[in-house]
Amino acid sequence: MTDLLDRLRDVVGDDHVLTAADDVAAYVVDWTGVHAGAALAVVRPGSTDEVAAVVAACHEAGAPVVPQGGNTGLVAGGVPDASGSQVVLSLGRMRTVRDVDPVAGTITVDAGVVLADVQAAAERAGRLFPMSLGSEGSCTIGGNLATNAGGTAVLRYGMTRELVLGLEVVLPDGRVWDGLRGLRKDNTGYDLTQLFVGSEGTLGVITGAVLRLFPATTRHATAWVAVPGVAAAVALLGLAQERAGAHLSTFEIANRQALELVLAHLPGASDPLAEPSDWYVLVELAGTATDDGLDDSLEAILGDAVEADLAIDAAVASSPARRSALWALREGISEAQKVEGATLKQDVTLPIARLADWVDEIGPRVAAALPGVRPVTYGHVGDGNLHYNLSAPASSPASTEGRDGDADLRAAAAHLSTAIYDSVAAANGSISAEHGLGRAKAAAAASYKSEVEVDLMRAVKRALDPDGLMNPGALLPPP
Repeated sequence: MTDLLDRLRDVVGDDHVLTAADDVAAYVVDWTGVHAGAALAVVRPGSTDEVAAVVAACHEAGAPVVPQGGNTGLVAGGVPDASGSQVVLSLGRMRTVRDVDPVAGTITVDAGVVLADVQAAAERAGRLFPMSLGSEGSCTIGGNLATNAGGTAVLRYGMTRELVLGLEVVLPDGRVWDGLRGLRKDNTGYDLTQLFVGSEGTLGVITGAVLRLFPATTRHATAWVAVPGVAAAVALLGLAQERAGAHLSTFEIANRQALELVLAHLPGASDPLAEPSDWYVLVELAGTATDDGLDDSLEAILGDAVEADLAIDAAVASSPARRSALWALREGISEAQKVEGATLKQDVTLPIARLADWVDEIGPRVAAALPGVRPVTYGHVGDGNLHYNLSAPASSPASTEGRDGDADLRAAAAHLSTAIYDSVAAANGSISAEHGLGRAKAAAAASYKSEVEVDLMRAVKRALDPDGLMNPGALLPPP
């Protein structure tokens, strides 16, 4: 592969073809620290033309390519396997905001632009790009598109695929498809944009995107609410939707275990309520500068919820600082759980009406598989998405086999995952809501799909990537 490396250096320059172990280390392990591999090289192109030339060179050499954005994934979708034969294609240098059109409500960006920078560019133009994720300070738009990311604003604005109008994509043979038209209506054939969204780099490399912008929401009414259980949270969601309509922008849920981890590991965090509860929801109404009465609407919703036994207590944000503090309780969960120790990450979707029954049913099953395991449950009630993560037992002395609690969790991971997946499938849900499949969940997802569905996915893959060089093993298991 020396000839290939030389050719890649000719394309992007010596400084942007990394092969030394210390230089590639950050690119070959994912955010969880669990999934790690080895790379032939890490290549960092600075433009679409350079991406095309890199991909063409790899195609001619028969070298697999693993596209990578901010490397914040949780399912090994953006890191190489252990073979050492794959080229990691990092889009981190492609960070140009190409155009902002407030009138058309669009922003055109390179794939390597960090999500928070897209939000900031929209804000400077007096507009809103609504996608919001815990990793927004480091995840990139290309990765968001490749995984069809969700986040806390899906209830009002939808998933990533609903926020994109057009794409620029380098195909597996190095050709470039320029679909950056940004049209709201284009009924002239297959929707190729949507084909690449959620494809996890297995069909091509997204290098640019036209994204939708919305009116800025400068007014907010926010509350942290203690609820009796998941069923009450679902009922409260219905009440809030009925009363607040389109102003309801956030409806997040978290269990007490999740909050306790944040209180233990997030500096400055404090419990906003006097008494603990098993479950909480974060509710937010958002509106433009002309939307008066949001605070009154939220207060009325909460008052009715208490009377209907759907809420126990609530802390309402009285200032922007207080709002930020409430949001920190929700956004700090993932990082707090990582600090706590080993985590088994699960990202499931259930029909909203089935959420409460599913949580009640799965709890005893995981407890039986690993006594003392701690479900850290949080997510997005409005779209049925729960992050049902599992932490090791809190006080787990060394077992008879000499393992500590984290090792016990790792040893039980396959059994725990199967129990969760089987339960989700029985409830007509999905084992991946917004994190994608990567390599970690590709085989499991295929096993729960029909033969027809898997065949259709493989047919698309063969049509665009007949040599199987684009992110092999991600999204679909080997045939």
